[in-house]
Amino acid sequence: MTSADNRPPSNSTPTVDLPPASGIAESWAAFRSRVRGGDLGAIPVVVGLAIIWTIFQILNPTFLSSANLVNLAMQSAALGTIALGVVLVLLLAQIDLSVGSLSGLSAAILAVTFTQLGWPLVAAIAAALASGALFGWFYGFLLTRFGVPSFVITLAGLLGVLGLQLWVLGKLGSINIPFDSWIVQFAQLMFVPAWLSYLLAGVATLSYVGAHLSLARRRRRAGLLPESRTAIVLRGALMIVALLFGAWYLNTDRGIGLMFLLFVILVIAVDFALKRTRWGRSIYAVGGNVEAARRAGIRVDRVYISVFMVSATLAALGGVLAASRLAAANQSSGGGDTNLTAIAAAVIGGASLFGGRGSAWSALLGIVVIQSISSGLTLLSLDSSVRYMVTGAVLLLAVIIDSLSRRSRALHGRF
Repeated sequence: MTSADNRPPSNSTPTVDLPPASGIAESWAAFRSRVRGGDLGAIPVVVGLAIIWTIFQILNPTFLSSANLVNLAMQSAALGTIALGVVLVLLLAQIDLSVGSLSGLSAAILAVTFTQLGWPLVAAIAAALASGALFGWFYGFLLTRFGVPSFVITLAGLLGVLGLQLWVLGKLGSINIPFDSWIVQFAQLMFVPAWLSYLLAGVATLSYVGAHLSLARRRRRAGLLPESRTAIVLRGALMIVALLFGAWYLNTDRGIGLMFLLFVILVIAVDFALKRTRWGRSIYAVGGNVEAARRAGIRVDRVYISVFMVSATLAALGGVLAASRLAAANQSSGGGDTNLTAIAAAVIGGASLFGGRGSAWSALLGIVVIQSISSGLTLLSLDSSVRYMVTGAVLLLAVIIDSLSRRSRALHGRF
């Protein structure tokens, strides 16, 4: 019998030797590995946005002026809110072609109920948002109950909702919203105080760093390789510098519009729901493989219906914001290129047409790219036809990159 056999039994539980937290070099190596494997994330759109801004700034030095960037941000809020809903639908590998018409209908309902029927403004806004939620439920019901493709459902919805919008507006065709109403003031004249913008920058950075440090602790307790604290703190430092500089620069003009701040808050809220809730994880699961999600016990029908309801409600909110910024609702509200611009923003921002990939930030990045193109070409006094062609080319490039990235992930075993 060996000496080891004579040792008294130990009552202590066995410990797990965790690998050390990865450092900056290891984090960089992992990042390069993901990129080579086709997991590009937001890299293409960020690089593209930097190129667009550089070109327009060279051609017109006023492009990156604080006044123009404030205008660009305000112009992005309404369409960006609509695009945020489109991102959710695309994550399910579905499509909603009626978001523009839904936004126009909500604008019409807001104007008629508030100015013609004398409803309280809060009730008028609630009715406008409820119209979007109702149509979203109807789309989801038709999809899950009868299996009608979402393309067909929402194409029919586009036409039907457009007709309903014209009926709500009636013979007037155009209804002005009082300029002294708080909703118009909110959309046009209300900006975040400078001190509050700096405070929000600090809160956002602390929240970001805290969330990632908490995630690293949970991974360490689970025996997984945690992210380096140094890398997290370094990203937080870069983030606070960028946010404080951006807030300071915009504050040299009018500052950050409350409507744009609302849009950013919505993006953060949807991002949290997608990443930190069961509902969000179910969306990615259904978009990645609907049959596997169903076999895993996910109520696929509920996911479809809820996503279409949220998407349509966001479209309605975008219509309310657009009407408030214009201080009017008319027959062209939500028309023109609203549908295609919202969908293009979601795709350009990184949401995959194949489903299962993308984030709420896709809406923000995509709409900033599109509005940057529009603003830059306007400053150069170029015709709107050029804007359509350039935006179309950027959209095509985004889809090609997404397809190549998807193929590369498949080759490297990443899904």
